[in-house]
Amino acid sequence: MRPVAVNPEALPAPSGYSHGTLVGNTLHLGGQTALDAGMNIVPGGIVEQFRQAFGNVLTTLRAAGGEPADLVSITLYLTDIPDYQAHGKEIGNVWRELAGPVYPAMAGIGCTALWQPEAMIEILGVAVIPEDRLVLPRR
Repeated sequence: MRPVAVNPEALPAPSGYSHGTLVGNTLHLGGQTALDAGMNIVPGGIVEQFRQAFGNVLTTLRAAGGEPADLVSITLYLTDIPDYQAHGKEIGNVWRELAGPVYPAMAGIGCTALWQPEAMIEILGVAVIPEDRLVLPRR
């Protein structure tokens, strides 16, 4: 099986990376920050950035036919873990709003900086999409 890039038109066009890579029915979701369609990090703090970054992840997932319940792991890279923890309840509410009540395996990793200096969070993940829902991107 050869990897197939998944790059939804709803996200900024990638340059030097893919938003997702599909191998069989396993989708590796590339790191997403809180970039909006205008290539700007959304303002407002960690909750708003989580909403945008996780929404970007879900956009890629859905482009391949996946649903939030197909996520098997999520990794969060955070520039300020105490800030994330302080807003944990709000972030949990956003998760449930966007993905429902199921949580995959998860890790939160502190880091000093992300690619965009204003970014506070980057999210990447892995999903396994059932064959009957799988959508192969056009090449």
